Amino acid sequence: MTHRKADLLQGTLDLLILKTLALESLHGWGLSKRIRQLSGEVLEVNQGSLYPALYRLRDRGLIRSRWDITEEDRRVKVYELTRAGREALEVERDRWRVFAGAMERVLGTA
Repeated sequence: MTHRKADLLQGTLDLLILKTLALESLHGWGLSKRIRQLSGEVLEVNQGSLYPALYRLRDRGLIRSRWDITEEDRRVKVYELTRAGREALEVERDRWRVFAGAMERVLGTA
């Protein structure tokens, strides 16, 4: 079955990034690839959206970055969650669930 690529709703990208980085530290391309994998190939984050979001989250103190070397001996910037980022993830996850539940109630109305 072929999935249609879904556009991300405004505000969901930060939550996706925080959740994915809670699982493991990743560089930008790896983060984009992991979100695509976790979503069953439905969500695709383009680089033009990803990097501004990463910089915004870093500026808010929710993630930090460091330089690392890949297995292919390439230098990459790796992003990881901070303690504040873990706390923000919990808050945003709860907000998303309330929002999703409200949407389901509206969509389920006869």
